[in-house]
Amino acid sequence: MTPTPRLTVPTQARDAVDALRQSVADLHRELTRNALVVWTAGNVSARVPGHDLMVIKPSGVAYDELSAANMVVTDLFGTLIEGDYAPSSDTAAHAYVYRHMPKIGGVVHTHSTYATAWATLGEPIPCVLTMMADEFGGDVPIGPFALIGDESIGRGIVDTLTGSRSCAVLMAGHGPFTIGKDARAAVKAAVMVEDVARTVHIACQTGTPTPLEPQDIDSLYARYQNVYGQTQGANS
Repeated sequence: MTPTPRLTVPTQARDAVDALRQSVADLHRELTRNALVVWTAGNVSARVPGHDLMVIKPSGVAYDELSAANMVVTDLFGTLIEGDYAPSSDTAAHAYVYRHMPKIGGVVHTHSTYATAWATLGEPIPCVLTMMADEFGGDVPIGPFALIGDESIGRGIVDTLTGSRSCAVLMAGHGPFTIGKDARAAVKAAVMVEDVARTVHIACQTGTPTPLEPQDIDSLYARYQNVYGQTQGANS
């Protein structure tokens, strides 16, 4: 029997894929720099614009060994298209998000300490900080428990974030996943969710934080998303 030929990266996607291999490799260093991961846990992926492809971290490769050359390319069902390593064990979850959230260009997963601690409680992080209103537009929601390896986590992410302004979800018993217009935005959200998770945790040790008023959350979110920064629409 003649084996089915392996799919390849289309010629017209070559430059974008090569650029994203480098970008995704570099962004993984932001996870270690911000102490969001340990050992080989966690992953960053990026959608290839205009193509049903994504670039993602290989499974089980140490962070100090990651490079553009060992990033892997898959289709949006997790099938390996290019690369010498098996893709991340969370590939199916990332792929599900891209298939069902077409405006999303980046997905990040970490096991950052404080955000993961909230996930073990099965509780959302309440919106008690202006920073939370700015970045997440309200509470950081809790998603359902799901096993690793298939689309279950991705389905939980999509179901929880559909209709929500949050760019982060705490998957119960697992940890945070963040999304963004591109991989850099998703990494920023991962850094931010850990920061607010830590702050709110500390506040809860001495009292009950006061939630922001809904109208103030709306105002803060609109300002940050549409006015803040050097150009109209900048949010970083």
